[in-house]
Amino acid sequence: MNITRENIDALNAVLKVDIAKEDYSDKVEKILSDYRKSANIPGFRKGHVPMTMVKKQYGKAVLVDEVNKLLQDALNKYLTEEKLDVLGNPLPKAQDDLDWDADSFTFEFELGLAPEFEVELKSKDPITHYSIVADDKMIDDQVEHIRKQYGKLISQDAVTKDSEIVGVFVNEEKEINNKATFTLDKVKSKTAEKALIGAKVGDVVTLKTKGLFKDDHDLMSFLKVAHDDAHELDVDVTFTIEEINTRELADLDQELFDKLFGPGVVSSVTELKAKIKEDSEKQFGQQGDQKFINDVTEYLVENTKFDLPAAFLQKWMQTAGEDPLDADQAKEEYENSEKSMRYQLIEGKIIEKHNLQVTFDDLKDFAKEMIKVQMAQFGQTDPQDKELEDIAARILSNKDEVKRLSEQLMSQKLLELYKKEANREEKEITYDDFVKEFYS
Repeated sequence: MNITRENIDALNAVLKVDIAKEDYSDKVEKILSDYRKSANIPGFRKGHVPMTMVKKQYGKAVLVDEVNKLLQDALNKYLTEEKLDVLGNPLPKAQDDLDWDADSFTFEFELGLAPEFEVELKSKDPITHYSIVADDKMIDDQVEHIRKQYGKLISQDAVTKDSEIVGVFVNEEKEINNKATFTLDKVKSKTAEKALIGAKVGDVVTLKTKGLFKDDHDLMSFLKVAHDDAHELDVDVTFTIEEINTRELADLDQELFDKLFGPGVVSSVTELKAKIKEDSEKQFGQQGDQKFINDVTEYLVENTKFDLPAAFLQKWMQTAGEDPLDADQAKEEYENSEKSMRYQLIEGKIIEKHNLQVTFDDLKDFAKEMIKVQMAQFGQTDPQDKELEDIAARILSNKDEVKRLSEQLMSQKLLELYKKEANREEKEITYDDFVKEFYS
């Protein structure tokens, strides 16, 4: 067998694979001999079928199968030994005149080669890493929410602005029939608010769904309608009031503190607010980090210039998925995924250059920390190491979990690298301002 490569340009090449009879004949003969021993053909005893008949019936199929296996093994070995960094998979060139009755064969494969490029992490202009803080208003609102959540429900005779209302929404045409609990501060429509205030248990109030709540997600939840329907829903619904309550705020005492954080962890309102601030900012930190990663990624993709073998990749995409694509569909798919492909190549270059690795011990420690966080959410704040080891071992026995955790851990390593190597500036921002600026 002989393999030669012709470089068309820096991003495209053609592999020529010559297969001679001696490369496959022994294997084909052995398989046909085994077939002969077990073949059941009418008129012949088992194991006594003439070889000419076995070759006539099975010979070409066995030959094609063995040659294809040889090709696959040879291609994989060649790409590994030559250290060729290819995109997609080798594409066989069409050969309409292939003669399987010949003794030797020649096959050609198109290759898409990964481009050569350098990555510069330090941008000319600094990339902002936002440190999101919980301000006094947010902390006070959270304290108020906790006091309501753990407060006592007190029945009311009529709806007021502070009421918590329980009732059933109905519209027969749209098949709406759902029991819901909500407070008036969620209601956007002034007409609806006016109709509800003063209403009593047993009253039936007619409300318009259009603009009823401040958030369409509340409409989805309270009326049990689909996401797509919620935005356009404009019908009348009846709302039958079943309960009217107000909440007496819970006292900020040791009993409440212990319910929230465990015995003795918090012992004053000052400590409660400090704990809320600490826990909130720990969660906000993940959002600030993700924004920073997104911005670094955007910078790298926009400023790391290289060409891709676009024509090859579009041709490869036509047959790479579960469903074949035509040329126009493949072009659209390529255009939609080009940015992602570029970043994967950039990321791979960064990982290689900085020798970022995920070892099994790294994965095990990462899994154990993840388990500890999850257990703490259910009140288990001091698990034994043996218990953590056993749970981690079960998780890491699952290939899909190993892949998922490896990707998460590599993302962490990349974040640490970006924080260290990128041109970064820190900026403190409140959570509300962060949301308004980037997600409104």
